[in-house]
Amino acid sequence: MLQQGLKKGLLSGLIACLAFAGPAFARCEDYVPQEKPQNTFSQDVGREFDRILDEGWIEFALYEDFPPWSYNEGGKVIGVDVEIGKIIAEDLGVEPRFRLVQADENLDSDLRNYVWKGATVGGRVSDVMLHVPYDSELTCRIEQVMFTGQYAAESLAIGYSLTDYPEPDDKPTPAYFRFDTVAVENDSISDFYLSSIGRGSVSEAIQRYATSDAAVAAMVAGETMASMAPLAVIEAGLTEGFDVHRPPLPGLARKEWTIGIAVNHQHRDLGYAVDYAIEKALADGRIRAIFEEHGLTYLMPER
Repeated sequence: MLQQGLKKGLLSGLIACLAFAGPAFARCEDYVPQEKPQNTFSQDVGREFDRILDEGWIEFALYEDFPPWSYNEGGKVIGVDVEIGKIIAEDLGVEPRFRLVQADENLDSDLRNYVWKGATVGGRVSDVMLHVPYDSELTCRIEQVMFTGQYAAESLAIGYSLTDYPEPDDKPTPAYFRFDTVAVENDSISDFYLSSIGRGSVSEAIQRYATSDAAVAAMVAGETMASMAPLAVIEAGLTEGFDVHRPPLPGLARKEWTIGIAVNHQHRDLGYAVDYAIEKALADGRIRAIFEEHGLTYLMPER
């Protein structure tokens, strides 16, 4: 969750807390409950499901400049998450509309700004937010949001130059980066993880960039021998002469996570309808096909 760390902030609340191995805690054990949303002052936030159907359109909030998931190319919003949104809209029988949004400091802020409240100045919520990392602990902490519609998983991976690593059985692992250069997104989970190895012994080999796709581009340009980032981002940026793999990451408790959708807790009927649309698209292979069309490996989510 750092969208200047796994695209500016997506995972800052979820993975930063859960990434590294440590003592196991019961779900929500250390959570201090908020005032229940249903007991707070009544607010009409967002559009009801019936209104969406009546008006014939649904708006999806997507992260901007986030290839291969969602980005603007030639004035058109494209990407994997855009295609997921189209599937949902088609199942509901409405027109899809896409709103590219900026990530804030963390996932909590993004959900507040685009799902359950709206930004303080001139803010408004969207009907559905896509590409929301899912974890059961989030449901304890952010009660204003319904987390559902898990449609894929993401995983950390290492991209590498076949010139620097020509042997099939000599793919780079984190230990290699004591000596070999590696590109990462600044303040991302990849950055934190590699910086922690061997009490900082890898630090001098790490080269940091503003985004994960910029880190991959730097590797492809020959600035580093490898890059560490989410699998889909690496695959989207690879060219001939480069490859990617997912090696063991010792000490990292979670290198793979599920992504889904978020809706305002007041509109659970919308959340159920969206989840059902995704469930059908998973069952008949339409979602997997989207990834294949983009040249990406599809990882099944936990549902």
